[in-house]
Amino acid sequence: MEQDIINNYTQAAESAQQQADSFSRKANTYSLYRLVVFGLLIASVALTISEDNIAILIGAFIVLALVFAKLVKKQDGFEKEKNYYLDFKKVNENEISSIMAQANFYHDGSWFADEKHHYISDLDIFGKSSLFQLINRGATLHGNVKLANWLAAPAQKEIILARQEAVRELVAKKEWKLKFQTNLLFSLKQQRDQITNLITYLKTPVELDNERFLKVYTQAAPFVLLALAIAGFFYMPASYLIIPVGWFNYRQASTRSKIVKKTDLIAGKIDAALSHFVLAFKNIEQEAWTATYSQTISKKLTDVNGHHVSGKIKQLSLLLNKLNYRLNMIMMVVLNAIFIWDIRQLMAIESWKKANHENFEIAFDVIGEFEALISLAVPAINYPEWVFPVIADTEGYTVTAKNIAHPLIRGKRVDNNYDLKDAYSIDIITGSNMAGKSTFLRTIGINTVMALAGSPVCASAMEVSVITIVSYMRIKDSLNESTSTFKAELDRLQMLLAAVENEHRVFFLIDEMLRGTNSVDKYLGSKAVIEQLISKKGVGMVATHDLQIARLEDKYPQYVRNYYFDIQVINGEMLFDYKIKHGECKTFNASLLLKQIGINVEE
Repeated sequence: MEQDIINNYTQAAESAQQQADSFSRKANTYSLYRLVVFGLLIASVALTISEDNIAILIGAFIVLALVFAKLVKKQDGFEKEKNYYLDFKKVNENEISSIMAQANFYHDGSWFADEKHHYISDLDIFGKSSLFQLINRGATLHGNVKLANWLAAPAQKEIILARQEAVRELVAKKEWKLKFQTNLLFSLKQQRDQITNLITYLKTPVELDNERFLKVYTQAAPFVLLALAIAGFFYMPASYLIIPVGWFNYRQASTRSKIVKKTDLIAGKIDAALSHFVLAFKNIEQEAWTATYSQTISKKLTDVNGHHVSGKIKQLSLLLNKLNYRLNMIMMVVLNAIFIWDIRQLMAIESWKKANHENFEIAFDVIGEFEALISLAVPAINYPEWVFPVIADTEGYTVTAKNIAHPLIRGKRVDNNYDLKDAYSIDIITGSNMAGKSTFLRTIGINTVMALAGSPVCASAMEVSVITIVSYMRIKDSLNESTSTFKAELDRLQMLLAAVENEHRVFFLIDEMLRGTNSVDKYLGSKAVIEQLISKKGVGMVATHDLQIARLEDKYPQYVRNYYFDIQVINGEMLFDYKIKHGECKTFNASLLLKQIGINVEE
């Protein structure tokens, strides 16, 4: 199954390379055609000189200029197609790398790391070798933020089910998904806050002095010059006014160059980016969506008059492109002298801003939503054996799973079953070092996070209530905050107890409580914490090496359940099966591990 998926991506990447090569050859051919046109222009100059007829040069220049412009446009189209297919190839190759090595050129989400969050750090949600790195396919900041928010907190049941439906639809639209990613891939190279800055700019009006005069005069200016030219044909002195009027027009733009440059600095540089976004918006607008969630967010790209956002943003792209004509010094002087070009385009952009800045912000939020949905679809596409969980609606806590495994473990995963069905209980998990206790806690935790975001999970079946995960696993001291390990543990415990008491349906994951103190205090403190959690009707798992903690099952048989991870020692060799079992552990391996590094422990 996995090899078939890799083969499909490989074939798509190879086909894309062939297409890119084809368009590259076409672009090179048109580049030669442009050289031919340039040669013809030189020949027309020579012919004009030999025939002493300027009409030849004027006629040739007009015809060849039109042909050259056509060739440039055609070549530019071929270059864009070539770049599209090269990006399409990269997107497919990235999926291969993700499956084979969990590599990913999209961001790993380290921006969103938060040591004080309920579970982000303990469950490897963000950062290198994280869940975010595995599934993220968001090129824009909006897409990254949206996915991060979904993974950082459980959604309501109705929203989870709606996302599941949307993700299932995207799984059936694999080709659409890849095209959408391809059209947005350029955004990986953009500044992280580029879109945010642009939206801020669109909300900020630009004020021009004498704006009323300029609105009228910029429309009239070319006709004034045309009238003077015609009048000069009949009455020569009238033509003397053409240069002063042209200079006056140019000064209207040059005296306001600071405002124009500011606009160009903020918005002008994203002209090429907007053309990519137009394609991405068209991807969404032109697709037939059946999932309610996708229908709802895609409709945000169409206004009450039926106008699509892609068309409006294309208008902005054209306006910015026209403003960029000023980057050619000769064009800037000529266009401003005739049309007061910079001011005309600046006012057109301002008019667009006033009419569309709100739609623009909503549009990029839609892009982010679809990128986040695509990210949730990645596990279902690349790992079709994973399943969508059932979202339980029980009075008690429900976390049941069959063949559940950790999604970030490469190679052969060891799966387990777990069953907490509409109940309130605390599970004590004992076992040897390296037997699998911590991994099992993280397995339940990370799959639950995925389930409550709307993603498939790494299991053959799972049912889970909408719960809030709170973890106590990787406790770190902090020199900057003058915090010892034990103090850090106390702070985490305080957070855990407060969450159990005040937040909705907390499911805790505790791995070896109170490691920063002596064994007696560790046992007494751990026992006291668990009993307090029982009194608060807390639900979750506690992994520990301390067998005395397992005795709590005797005192609270209706609430505490014992599980363990086993170890077998055969001829001095430790064998782990990493399978969870009912009961308490009887075999430990610390002395064997110490012996392997040359330290003998007396019986």
